[in-house]
Amino acid sequence: MSNSLSTMKLRETIDQVPRFALAHLPTPLEPLQNLSKELGGPTIWIKRDDCTGLAFGGNKTRHNEFLLGAALDEGADYFVWGAGVQSNNCRQTVAACVKAGIPIHLVLSRAHLDGPVETQGNLLLDQLMGASIEFVDAPVGPELDVIIADRAEQLRQKGHRPFFWNRNPVVQIAAISYVECAVEIAEQCQHEQIDPAAVYVSSCGSTGSGLALGAAALGMSCPVKNIAPLTWPWNTATDMAEVASDVAKRLSIPHRLASEDLDVSEDYIAPGYGTPGPDCLEAMQLVARTESIFLDPIYSGKAMAGLIDHIRRGDYSSEEDVVFVHTGGTPVLFAMNEALAEAFPRRECPFGG
Repeated sequence: MSNSLSTMKLRETIDQVPRFALAHLPTPLEPLQNLSKELGGPTIWIKRDDCTGLAFGGNKTRHNEFLLGAALDEGADYFVWGAGVQSNNCRQTVAACVKAGIPIHLVLSRAHLDGPVETQGNLLLDQLMGASIEFVDAPVGPELDVIIADRAEQLRQKGHRPFFWNRNPVVQIAAISYVECAVEIAEQCQHEQIDPAAVYVSSCGSTGSGLALGAAALGMSCPVKNIAPLTWPWNTATDMAEVASDVAKRLSIPHRLASEDLDVSEDYIAPGYGTPGPDCLEAMQLVARTESIFLDPIYSGKAMAGLIDHIRRGDYSSEEDVVFVHTGGTPVLFAMNEALAEAFPRRECPFGG
């Protein structure tokens, strides 16, 4: 592409954005030799964004470098955030606020729970790190967003300057971090002397938007394949393209994306958001037993299920390379311990014990 940027130029552009350092970067890019051999397909390289280093890591640590940068630049002295009870986003945002010395209040939805809220997994970590927490019955989405905005307004009336979950600006700011991740991938692939056939990630929002914009800005030839973990009430590809284009405007680069530039699959969501199906469970077990890497059952497990299915149907040859971005989510495993223990029974002891 004639308007392609060098990795150095794109980094210089990103460096102009307010930022608060949190993550261990660049995260490793390493081959999954055993898994690749097991599947008999391309060499799979894993981008270890589960190793970003903050409170069990994950993709939101990258996001929060720029969100905290924006908040501090605005003079914010309080965060109000929210999502589901076991939100990876909230756990990493609490950790970021702890690092920055900013108090945070979480508004957590229990709408999807059948029973009482149990203090485990991400929620346990939120409490351990000292977030104030309230549980509400509103589902994640516009209803929850209204409550978060109300709590922020109450803080404002008390003289605080809150930074709160407000989807449009937050998603755009967060996506900048994955433009940088695309730069890392390009640099690491060049170092490893590989030209990947595709980059896979679990996303239907800012992470995938940033990767797609970064790939386009750098003129990367491979597609970014977004395996969606949920279905939004809007067209996901259109929304992600708009986010990417808005980020490009923020960065003052000429690239604009349309919905057809976004590769988004909703084929691996079943049986529903937050619930792993047999393909996801198989992917989690296969990666754990070949590579000692743990995927979560909500995001990365479903993305890997998509990649495995594409390999098995013959989308890639054994001579090709594919990059898989691990977005983290490990603490959720401990919140779903009973269901996962049933799905992954102990192997029979060879000594009869």
